[in-house]
Amino acid sequence: MGPFYFLNVFIWFAKNNKECINQFMKSVLILHNIRSTHNVGSIFRTADAAGVSEIFLSGYTPRPIDAFGKERKDIAKTALGAEKSIPWSYAKTPSAFIKKLKNEGFSLVAIEQSPSSVDYKKIKIKYPVAILLGNEVKGLSSGLLKKCDQVAEIPMKGKKESLNVSVAAGVALFRILGI
Repeated sequence: MGPFYFLNVFIWFAKNNKECINQFMKSVLILHNIRSTHNVGSIFRTADAAGVSEIFLSGYTPRPIDAFGKERKDIAKTALGAEKSIPWSYAKTPSAFIKKLKNEGFSLVAIEQSPSSVDYKKIKIKYPVAILLGNEVKGLSSGLLKKCDQVAEIPMKGKKESLNVSVAAGVALFRILGI
């Protein structure tokens, strides 16, 4: 066996077993109380690019399909079809999603500024992982943060205290998931 035998076996396995790798490296999003349809659509599009397998919507987060079963054109405009390619579901509160995901072995990472947060570049995730994002102004409640395994913060160097939630989602997803 040559020095690259195991590397070649791994590369072959990865190319021929994408579904197995995707299940092992599974990532999902939980969006709680996001108020803007444009932010939701943008997050769907970014999540698709990052390989997120499912999005859970809760609270008053707008859904791609309205109460009458019609497509939300304002979400579709920014999602550009990602709202149809990524499975999603809705619940009034995120608690049921969190409980289900924890029972399935998911680790939970919140993206939020809090006294317990760590720099998002230093987060060590355990797959499968659920990433939780909250309201554009109020963020996530301390009760939700307590349910998380880790809280990651994106440091700000300018005068503004935070990024737009859809921008924060993209920054965090691509860095934390190592894309």
